[in-house]
Amino acid sequence: MASQDWVDKDFYKILGVSKDASDADIKKAYRKLARKHHPDQNQGDTGSEKMFKDISEAYSVLSDAEERQQYDAIRAMGGGARFSAGGAGGGAGGSAGFEDVFGNLFNQGAGSRQRTGFSNGNLPPEFADLFGGGSSGMGGMGGRGFPGGFQTSRPQKGADRTASTSISFAGSIKGTTIGLREPSGEQVDVRVPAGIRDGQKVRVKGKGQPGQAGPGDLMVTVNVKEHPLFKREGDNIRVQVPVSFDESVLGAQIEVPTLTGEMVKMRIPAGTPSGRTLRLKGRGVKTSKASGDLLVTVEVVVPQNLSKEAQSAVEAFRDATKDADPRAGLAAKAGL
Repeated sequence: MASQDWVDKDFYKILGVSKDASDADIKKAYRKLARKHHPDQNQGDTGSEKMFKDISEAYSVLSDAEERQQYDAIRAMGGGARFSAGGAGGGAGGSAGFEDVFGNLFNQGAGSRQRTGFSNGNLPPEFADLFGGGSSGMGGMGGRGFPGGFQTSRPQKGADRTASTSISFAGSIKGTTIGLREPSGEQVDVRVPAGIRDGQKVRVKGKGQPGQAGPGDLMVTVNVKEHPLFKREGDNIRVQVPVSFDESVLGAQIEVPTLTGEMVKMRIPAGTPSGRTLRLKGRGVKTSKASGDLLVTVEVVVPQNLSKEAQSAVEAFRDATKDADPRAGLAAKAGL
């Protein structure tokens, strides 16, 4: 992305967060807006399409600590400056244009690391990290053309580009390959590894902006759609499974759905209350580094329509257990 774009665009305002927002706040705001303006949810709505591109661009910069630091520094300097459009050295008005001065600092697309040989001593302190914090490739007073020390640095790779996509929950667990369409019509295949988390990025090498030392990369942010049954918690998967009253009281062997699509048998111990979580080892998310578990939360189902025979059985159970008070000691805990 060009530096002038960074001056003109208020990424914090686009995401609706303050300038001192935490990484978690920025991610939360992005996810909320991305879900609202995603093209799949707003087909034909050019306003939402533009908004989706803007928030993706804003998040790609603010979610990267180094790029956010650069962006804040440029906005702090550029917000109060005025640059003419004249050429360098004796052009209209006698002042250099914004892009003449900064054109080589930033390539097209967020994530550029293009640098030139300006001496850090001639720039504001907040720009020290922007140029590597040193004078490598610069000759102090020995630069040719500028007494402050400007000389051309080594050839650099092209800037990285950014994109975002949404995949199914199953695709995030098993891994998948998606195709992103370039404006030219070319399709870029993006391999999404198994176990990827919502909001993580995938790097496609060599699909960024061209550069003297080769093209940059394409950074794809992956958004994972929610599943109606399974919920991910780290590498574990949580699922709620209904059981009958007699199964929870007497114990039973039931079948539980898993991520692979198969049903596995699990033992419900006698006396299992509603809300208790049982664990099936190794049935969660499998990555190259670890395997999570399947967390099965038991939900006791209360029957709504009883036959006379069933109602009589429940009444008999009530009479047989009338001495058991499930609320014994409740008042004492409440301090009454």
